Amino acid sequence: MSGLGDQLEAFSRTVDFEVFRPELNKTLAYSDGSKGGRPPFDPVLMFKILVIQTLNNLSDERTEYLINDRLSFMRFLGLGLSDRVPDAKTVWLFRERLTQAGAIETLFDRFNATLRNAGYLPMSGQILDATLVAAPRQRNTNAEKADLREGQIPQDWQDKPSKLSHKDRHARWTLKFTKAKRQEDGSVPATDLAIPFFGYKSHISIDRKFRLIRKWKVTDAAASDGARLREGLLDKTNMASTVWADTAYRSKANEDFMEKHGFVSKVHRKKPHLKPMPRHIQRSNAGKSVVRSRVEHVFADQKSQTGLFVRTVGITRATMRIGLANIVYNMRRSLLLERINAAA
Repeated sequence: MSGLGDQLEAFSRTVDFEVFRPELNKTLAYSDGSKGGRPPFDPVLMFKILVIQTLNNLSDERTEYLINDRLSFMRFLGLGLSDRVPDAKTVWLFRERLTQAGAIETLFDRFNATLRNAGYLPMSGQILDATLVAAPRQRNTNAEKADLREGQIPQDWQDKPSKLSHKDRHARWTLKFTKAKRQEDGSVPATDLAIPFFGYKSHISIDRKFRLIRKWKVTDAAASDGARLREGLLDKTNMASTVWADTAYRSKANEDFMEKHGFVSKVHRKKPHLKPMPRHIQRSNAGKSVVRSRVEHVFADQKSQTGLFVRTVGITRATMRIGLANIVYNMRRSLLLERINAAA
């Protein structure tokens, strides 16, 4: 397996998973075993199972099966053929305890500190962007949708706790615009396509030098991209003050906020309403796009390599899912950076 290139072996060699133990122990607060009963699984082992899940986009049941089936998974977890393997319910309970405790932000910061100590300091400015993350679609009536938009629980759901637990009250519908495809005769339609989309939105800030995720936030799919800039998405520890972003982040409020806090805006400028784009703004935006486009590689990696998708219900669990995807992306990125450094 080593000769064929086991990615999990590279994870074990490069990532020190023990750095997560203090936060995991603090969050889980297991008993000392004085009351008896079966001892819990090692929290670092359980966290590594979540890493396997995220890397391979697995359900809890599929995870249990593949740990028993794959030698590479067992080796990564430090399990032998005769060792007890956590079942699907145990994996769910472990992730749920971390979710309800809001531990994913602290775990992300813990690994980010490890990257800094390894020399990967945020530098050369930062790039902001957001992407839509799909969630299971809900079949609600118009009246139920109206209640949800107002932050209320529909009357028919209040007396049905089982139904309520399966209803996602935080995900929202939005329109995803995409370029129209070229027709058979070679012409391109004048209007873009608007595709309905249901789910959440992942907002991130990466540093330009190493392209590691430094700040992140999760909202419903209909939330504005630009407003998130003023909600802690900017990394004040970056060694350069420049900020790149697309036109969704261009507003007077954002420009004033960045100027007040010492950031230099390289945000794309919008096209004037009903007027052609001036040539000097076109050239300026084109130059900014060379830098800004690097953030798209992060989302492409997450969706192609780990199949980023929210299987759960509610924004709290969606935050856990997307937060894990961000941690795993930084792990995979750190492996690449280590290989680049070794080859230099």
